[in-house]
Amino acid sequence: MILCSRFLMWSLFAIFLPVLSAMDGIQQVATQVKSTTVLWLSATVLVLLFIFQRFGTKHVSWFFSPIMTIWLITTPIIGAYNIAVHYPGIFKAFSPHHIISFFSRNGKDGWLTLGGTALCITGAEAMFADLGHFNRPSIQLAFSTMVYPSVIVTYAGQTAYLIKHPADHNQAFYKFLPQCVYWPMFVIATLAAVVASQGLISAAFSIIKQSVALDYFPRVTLVHTSTDKEGQVYSPEVNYCLMLMCLLVLFGFGSGPEIGNAFGVAVMFVMIITTILMTVVMLEIWKTRVLALVFFLIFILIEGTYLSAVVIKFPKGGWLPFIFAFFLAIMMFSWYYGRQKKCECEMKNRINLDQLGVLLARIETHRVPGLCLFYTDLINEVPPVIIHYVNNIRSLHQVIIFTTIRYVPVTTVSASERFFVEQLGYKGIYRCVAQYGYTDMMNLGGDEFMNEMVMTLTMYLQSRLVSDHGEISSIEAMSHNSEDITELEYAKEAGVVYVLGKTSFKINQKTGWVQRILLGNFYNFLHNNCRSAMAFLKIPVTKHMEIGMLYEV
Repeated sequence: MILCSRFLMWSLFAIFLPVLSAMDGIQQVATQVKSTTVLWLSATVLVLLFIFQRFGTKHVSWFFSPIMTIWLITTPIIGAYNIAVHYPGIFKAFSPHHIISFFSRNGKDGWLTLGGTALCITGAEAMFADLGHFNRPSIQLAFSTMVYPSVIVTYAGQTAYLIKHPADHNQAFYKFLPQCVYWPMFVIATLAAVVASQGLISAAFSIIKQSVALDYFPRVTLVHTSTDKEGQVYSPEVNYCLMLMCLLVLFGFGSGPEIGNAFGVAVMFVMIITTILMTVVMLEIWKTRVLALVFFLIFILIEGTYLSAVVIKFPKGGWLPFIFAFFLAIMMFSWYYGRQKKCECEMKNRINLDQLGVLLARIETHRVPGLCLFYTDLINEVPPVIIHYVNNIRSLHQVIIFTTIRYVPVTTVSASERFFVEQLGYKGIYRCVAQYGYTDMMNLGGDEFMNEMVMTLTMYLQSRLVSDHGEISSIEAMSHNSEDITELEYAKEAGVVYVLGKTSFKINQKTGWVQRILLGNFYNFLHNNCRSAMAFLKIPVTKHMEIGMLYEV
């Protein structure tokens, strides 16, 4: 949860900063252009980029690869040119002797300069955030053979130029470009910045999707834009919230140094958190204590040194990522805590089959025609919502199905594995678990869903006529099963009602102030304003009923 919130805040800066940096190149040759104009141009590019997100990455990805290929080829060529012209011996900087000599000569000032180089390593921790778009071997191959060599030669070329022109450090990239290729490289740099921002936006969608699946984030609209890549998703709510936050930060801080400070602090804290969590994985899952210790010491030394150099920039813009991350973390923790409390309350108030039998006997004369689906997260239990339903409606439908929706990490679920059903020991009472893959079109209010469910229940009832040994059931059992099948078809024709419990929490006087804030304020607010479960399941308004479930905590 902490890593997720920090990554989303890092993404916020990483989305608009490349675009802003690329657009700054206009002022290098057109000094009469004001900074305000650059900000508005950057904002226009960002708004267009966010608008095009609804079409999905797959429709524009064919455009990205040529851009990045051109970028990764042209920039090292220009870098090699600057190395040859300005400082051919620049690669001797790889020797550890020079960094040791640098720190010994400059002391504290040398340590402070590490904060200026933190942005050079940004992006490395985001490579595997797009695993939903590319597999791991392709990322490793592209980085090792093309991206890393290109970046090294490009940075070496910029360094060679700055050795001869130290006053140009504020705009090192555009300054080291030869004038004859300035505008073509400006176009390439702008397009490459858009591609980089697109990658982070897509990664943010993937992170939100995983958080929703883990119940760490309120329900939002998730649209799969690819039929063969699980991670290619789009969320309009997240998309436009990101756009709004990017524009607020862009116009709030402009192109001042505070943006770079905030970005650098966010990057280094994400790296530190990632290292700590990776060490936990090594200890708890891989069971490799020695390797975990070596890994942790090496990376925490390097990243901790960088962090110590950027943390002093906290008062100068570095506080911004913490503000955003704090509110995100509170929101995610409140939602997760509330969902866990909901499950605990449902388990505590669940009813057993004997209690269900008593309930059915009480209203036996009030069974009305039709089929009613009670949705619940409890796979093996009877949810307490049925008691509230009976107390308020004072009747039950002819056929009751307790339905649980289960998501599995596969592309699609075959028709034979879609439903798992069983009868709960009483006439007309069934349980159903419906499984869906990430590309399956889920429309629980449609005729296709109901027809498939009824067909599966019919096949289940028919299979009970034959024992495990192949023996035919008794005539009495056959008669009961035939009646159940006929009743099921009749109930379906009479009409279908979908029932879902809408949970709220009542905070009593003995509840601590932490629970009071998390449940009584944050969770109830998020639950009342997030996407409705019925809308998420695509159930028509005219066919569903929500029963208020009030739990006292």
